[in-house]
Amino acid sequence: MTEAAIEIQGIEKTYAGGKRALEGVSFDVPRGQIFGLLGPNGAGKSTLINILAGLVNKTAGRASIWGFDIDANPRNAKASIGIVNQEILFDPFFTPFETLENQAGLYGVPKAKRRTMDLLKAVRLEDKANAYARTLSGGMKRRLMVAKALVHAPPVLVLDEPTAGVDIELRQQLWSYVRELNAQGVTVVLTTHYLEEAEELCDRIAIINHGKLIANQPTRALVGMAQEKVVEVTVDRDIALTPVNACFQKIEQKGDRVLAITYQKDKVNAGQVLAAVQADGFGIIDVVTREADLEDVFLNLTRASNAA
Repeated sequence: MTEAAIEIQGIEKTYAGGKRALEGVSFDVPRGQIFGLLGPNGAGKSTLINILAGLVNKTAGRASIWGFDIDANPRNAKASIGIVNQEILFDPFFTPFETLENQAGLYGVPKAKRRTMDLLKAVRLEDKANAYARTLSGGMKRRLMVAKALVHAPPVLVLDEPTAGVDIELRQQLWSYVRELNAQGVTVVLTTHYLEEAEELCDRIAIINHGKLIANQPTRALVGMAQEKVVEVTVDRDIALTPVNACFQKIEQKGDRVLAITYQKDKVNAGQVLAAVQADGFGIIDVVTREADLEDVFLNLTRASNAA
């Protein structure tokens, strides 16, 4: 199947009072990928997700999920997507088992086809199946939300800041499960403020800022856009005067004998930087480099977008 998992064309949203949350956003989410949707707070990510969920009415544009237009075929579109919101939403007086059974009933899943215990086992909550949901820890509640989004076996899963406020161990468990789902054919859309997670997990990333799409590329290509590189040089004597050279974009003294030098890798190379340090009379004892990462690209793109 060549159709995208999600197609978004010219989506706009203007709230009462004139606030424009989305301005002509267009992109496709390829089937079978883990797709990152990033942006600063207030960029419009949650508005877009809520439009897909049917919770917010768009002002203009069109969107489809798994080939179903959200306006022409809302029932099929909603059946094709599971959404894990930032907020933890479920009745605290139901057990996890009852929560999933009720959700399956709302989606019209016949009792014979429900996978309640399988889902609880998958998110490591089978031993809490009959405990009141209000007694679960924050991490357990987050995992229950994931299971709740999967009761109708949707081909698309949207995770909106799923690891916000949870510990490292739970984050690793959650990402392990997300990879398993993706390996089984589920398309995953992820929003996160942890850029290292997006860089590690996502096949492709779109970035929204001030309601506009400012990037949409494969993750490796996006990271490759960053031209800044940092090299930390340990020299053989105390630094009385910081070296100056045209090939340095920025230089900071990190210690009595350590220099952190930023340079543009499309203009100069590490050898030229080190030669410039040596030309100032220093011997080089040690060198550590740091490649640009997604955080650098994200900050550069959003700054440029803010300035435009």
